Amino acid sequence: MGGFLTGPARFVFEIPSFREFVVRKIAYLLLLVVLLSGCGTLVTPPAVTVQDFNVVSMDPAGAGMELYLSVKNPNGFDVKLQGYSYDIKVMALPLVKGGARDEVNFPANEETGVRIPIRITYADLLEILKRKPDPDRIPYQLAAGLDLETPVGLMTVPVKQSGTYAIPKKYRPSVIFGKLADIFQF
Repeated sequence: MGGFLTGPARFVFEIPSFREFVVRKIAYLLLLVVLLSGCGTLVTPPAVTVQDFNVVSMDPAGAGMELYLSVKNPNGFDVKLQGYSYDIKVMALPLVKGGARDEVNFPANEETGVRIPIRITYADLLEILKRKPDPDRIPYQLAAGLDLETPVGLMTVPVKQSGTYAIPKKYRPSVIFGKLADIFQF
């Protein structure tokens, strides 16, 4: 019977040297790092634009404002807002800083609106009013960050905008003080 093994079968295992073992592990590790770092380029940061910034309420504690953002997710997968932070300056004075851990889903290839509530105390507003700004053109700077969860990890999308803000007529100090004067007249 030709071609068949006769006698006990022998398997030869070569044990790699320690150096070969270490070199292979380093090569695999480098390959893994390269592949994982490439995953970050698979996520396109959403485009964020400031749509509106409004006074929505006045009460004894201060003013309630709302920052309305439009977030366009250009990716083929959903990303989720995990939280946000903001820093608003008016006339180069710090007005308010804050943030929250709110969750909002941004569907793939869609544009979604997000409302960020902002609370401003009268003490902070008073510092601005001391400078006697033009109520139709008050300069502001907004710096914000949206913390997003993506399939490859967390990312922060920065939002920066500068512009001018016009105080709505019904919230202007001259109107409010005029109403108070009317109340105290007999």
